[in-house]
Amino acid sequence: MKLKTYDKIFGILFAVASIAIIVLFFSSNDFFEWTFARHRNILSWYIRPLFIIPIVLGAFKKSYTMIFASIFCLFTSMFWFSEPAKVDENVIEFLKFEKVYLTTSWTADKVFVVVAVILFFAFLIYTTWNRKWKWLLFVIVISALFKVVHSVIFSGNSGLSIVKPAILGVIICALAIWLLIKKR
Repeated sequence: MKLKTYDKIFGILFAVASIAIIVLFFSSNDFFEWTFARHRNILSWYIRPLFIIPIVLGAFKKSYTMIFASIFCLFTSMFWFSEPAKVDENVIEFLKFEKVYLTTSWTADKVFVVVAVILFFAFLIYTTWNRKWKWLLFVIVISALFKVVHSVIFSGNSGLSIVKPAILGVIICALAIWLLIKKR
């Protein structure tokens, strides 16, 4: 088999694994609670935006495996770190909001958010695949801004707890993209 065939196969496997993790997350209350307990560790908040970089590299190299392995890592990174002994009150409040938001009935704003997340990944991959660097940066900045605004509007001041990870993530992603453009 050709390398591209293996790449597509492994890409599909990581995409399926990502879907399986999402299904498990929403179908198992024990897994859901365990995940959120570990997501209180804000290291996961800082690492998650950094997975945009390997997604971009995967799209740049046109590697399905790299793209979908990175998306899998992004989804699972919320439970990579141990449950912290001490947690900031704003983090606790924000995660309470997220848990309620994720477990209550579907509303128009939730549908909008799900569509926005899917479009984020699609635009992230499309703009990189097609070497549209300004649009790529626009997508990253707007998505971080959208995440912060959405979080503050729906969760109040506790939503501000994601500002630092979001800003740092945008800065690091922008620098990585700049290096990628400069290197090519």
